[in-house]
Amino acid sequence: MSRIYLSPPHLSGLEKEFLQEALDSNWIAPLGPQVDSFEEEISEYLGIKSAVALNSGTAALHLALKISGVKSGDYVLCPSLTFSSSANVILYDLRAYYYYTNTVINDGPQQSSHNTAINDGPQQS
Repeated sequence: MSRIYLSPPHLSGLEKEFLQEALDSNWIAPLGPQVDSFEEEISEYLGIKSAVALNSGTAALHLALKISGVKSGDYVLCPSLTFSSSANVILYDLRAYYYYTNTVINDGPQQSSHNTAINDGPQQS
């Protein structure tokens, strides 16, 4: 059985240098020049006015759902191969419903699964 890695780590070799810089400057929490620089670089790269760095993927999903206007009672598509926070963030504050969908790389089943989810919503038991 082969293992499926959801987020394999990548270290470029500069991490120790950046960590030491943060420790030396005493900017280790919650923000600082490294975060400001990251947000500026991302904004420039994307050609947008501003960007915000958050402390987790869960926080990013929460903010994205709020900005998108998801509210209590709405249905949100959620990939079935995911971390639990992907569904939890839909429920805990927004009180919306999640609907797991299978996502595959080809056009056939993915399109059918997503169309069913969008058109029919979750099946009531």
